[in-house]
Amino acid sequence: MNSSKLKLWLMFVIGFVFIGIVLFLAAGTMQYWQAWIYLAVSGVTSVLLTLYITKDPILLENRTKVGLNAELRPIQKILVWCMGLVWIGLFLVPGLDRRFGWSSVPSWLSIGGDLLVIVSMWMVYRVFKENSFASATVEIGKEQKVITAGPYAIVRNPMYSSAVVYFIGMSLSLGSYWGLLPSIFMTLGFVWRLLDKEKFLAQNLPDYAEYCAKVHWHLVPGIF
Repeated sequence: MNSSKLKLWLMFVIGFVFIGIVLFLAAGTMQYWQAWIYLAVSGVTSVLLTLYITKDPILLENRTKVGLNAELRPIQKILVWCMGLVWIGLFLVPGLDRRFGWSSVPSWLSIGGDLLVIVSMWMVYRVFKENSFASATVEIGKEQKVITAGPYAIVRNPMYSSAVVYFIGMSLSLGSYWGLLPSIFMTLGFVWRLLDKEKFLAQNLPDYAEYCAKVHWHLVPGIF
């Protein structure tokens, strides 16, 4: 196994374990069926996506460059740091909600949230299938070109669209309405990040400005 594949799998395992620890410590109990189902659904779909990424050398390289040090521009470093804090809240708040009973999500809606998680991961797969340059950082790769097919024909930032669906589904799957609050802040972070990203790409990636003139929606068709 090469170093990039190993790094990707380590990122998955460490992230998955961290999420489980935060959820159950915040909930104060292991008897949290919503969390167990969410972890199962998220784990299986994430493994399938990780396997797909490892088969594409360009995509693998782009998905393993993550974090503050990987970002080249100060504004994106700030955004990554802020969104990292909010990311922890995405799991901390539902866990605390489970402990203190702040909200009560019906079982059928929690299962519906798990289905949204599956849909969002399928959306991510469609992004990866169309675009090997779907980087975890804001940059322009060698030989990168504008992608206009698949989900990119609908919105300019389908990866972020997938993430919004994921975080909404995740909060519901974990049985927490209050968990939607950090999801809103995360979405606002995506909006800030994508607006800066689009400006950067329009200035540095050939044909991107023309693409934006054809595809009007940033994140959600018909809304934004």
